[in-house]
Amino acid sequence: MGDLSQPADLNADWQIDMSTYNMPSRGHPLLKETGALLRRSQPTARPRIQALSASLIREVANAAMSRKDILPFWFGESDQPTPAFIREAATASLQKGETFYTENLGRAYLREQVSAYLTDLHQTRIGADRIAMTSSGDSALMLAGQLILEPGDHVVLITPLWPNLVEMPKILSAEVTCVPLEVRQGRWTLPLEKVLAAIGPNTRMLYVNSPNNPTGWTISRDEQRILFEHCRRHGIWILADDVYERLIYRDGLRAAPSFLTLAEEDDRVIGVNSFSKAWRMTGWRVGWMVVPPSIVPNLACLIEYNTSCIPEFVQRAATAALQYGEPHVARLRSELIAARQYLIDGLRALPGIEVPESDGAMYVFLRIAGYADSLQLAKLLVEEAGLGLAPGRAFGPEGEGWLRWCYATDLKKLHLGLERLAAFLAK
Repeated sequence: MGDLSQPADLNADWQIDMSTYNMPSRGHPLLKETGALLRRSQPTARPRIQALSASLIREVANAAMSRKDILPFWFGESDQPTPAFIREAATASLQKGETFYTENLGRAYLREQVSAYLTDLHQTRIGADRIAMTSSGDSALMLAGQLILEPGDHVVLITPLWPNLVEMPKILSAEVTCVPLEVRQGRWTLPLEKVLAAIGPNTRMLYVNSPNNPTGWTISRDEQRILFEHCRRHGIWILADDVYERLIYRDGLRAAPSFLTLAEEDDRVIGVNSFSKAWRMTGWRVGWMVVPPSIVPNLACLIEYNTSCIPEFVQRAATAALQYGEPHVARLRSELIAARQYLIDGLRALPGIEVPESDGAMYVFLRIAGYADSLQLAKLLVEEAGLGLAPGRAFGPEGEGWLRWCYATDLKKLHLGLERLAAFLAK
């Protein structure tokens, strides 16, 4: 305990309640001098944390999740559970009593499986010595920032973007510059020259999420090569968020273009991925990172001081997903291709709706003429149409005026959603 015989530091923790001035003292030396009562100030987080933006998706969803009449398309996940063979692997692990701590970087059997999976997927050897398992892709993104960024470092992000990825550098006291995608000739397009112009002498990291949440924009190989060579030349890190890389609908590709296929193992490239989307494992919270081998020991320490390790049964489930999951991924992609086209065709048949083209992910990013405030519109759709969409402003000011619709669901629900939107517009 502090020494109560000494006056409190009024600049830090205490305030004088002047309304009680000249009241009888209560025993504290400072009170004997002033005759005022001391009271503690309200506890607060540091300013950077106070400045964080709360999730507007949650603001819309939390107000209506209990309503059974809502058609929810606001969250970025499939409406189907994790495949049975993955769940059974976790169950078998629990029944065997595998409930103890594991290695910080993940079990060797899972890291080797991720290595084999990525090497086959990208036809580029990616060794297990570069891989760390993490407690979600979300955690991996934060770890990457903690690993590289110092307060005041400058980062560049391509937006609109999943809000977590925009706020993470701010939590770490980095300075953020956002470069918005543009709609050109009816497609979401990267303004490459603006991205290059935003990267300055003090830029530490470039964040690229492709396929992109919320627009579905997917970087081309040529764009990727230009950004990679520019960043390599200037010693700038690239953080590649590849969570949607398997949900690509361009030219029959198995995966979206990857920075990992351009980089040598000692290049400043960090690849982040997750089991959430392609294997329908959102609730499992398991992902991975690919990093230069030289920083793996530092990453292991960092994981220890964050989440320590991933549960064994989750790692067994993730291993099963990689070993036996390719037919499931192929089936999911076929379902998403059909759902995507059905939704786009239905939206374009309605008056005043703009739906730019994109090549990946599981979202349509749309705009309705006459509605500038996306949060107000999203709440109105919930209230009047029972339709749950994510407001574009949740993905940064660049997304204002737009709405995100997740189409990872069956066609019947999409049909009902389109009917409700049509009825809303008819009013």
